[in-house]
Amino acid sequence: MAKKKGPLGKAIGVVAAGLTVAAVVQELAKPADQRTWHGRIAYVPYDFRIPTVDRLLASWWNPEDPRLITPRTFGLGWAVNVGRIVALATKQQS
Repeated sequence: MAKKKGPLGKAIGVVAAGLTVAAVVQELAKPADQRTWHGRIAYVPYDFRIPTVDRLLASWWNPEDPRLITPRTFGLGWAVNVGRIVALATKQQS
């Protein structure tokens, strides 16, 4: 059974869909040889390239990166750098 979204959840979904469409339109407005399929739209990062293992690790498991929140490997928005959180937690216990 699907969980019903409240007004805030619906609003977030509409904004996310709008930003996704805007990002695609932004890329399609460029000449074909200049399309990168990653960048920012209204301060929100997007990446529509096929994910690679290196980019997944850089986004989700990168203890050397000081950022806790990084751009997502695929799609719109941000990811949590779990590797950095574990590194900080391990450092605190030492």
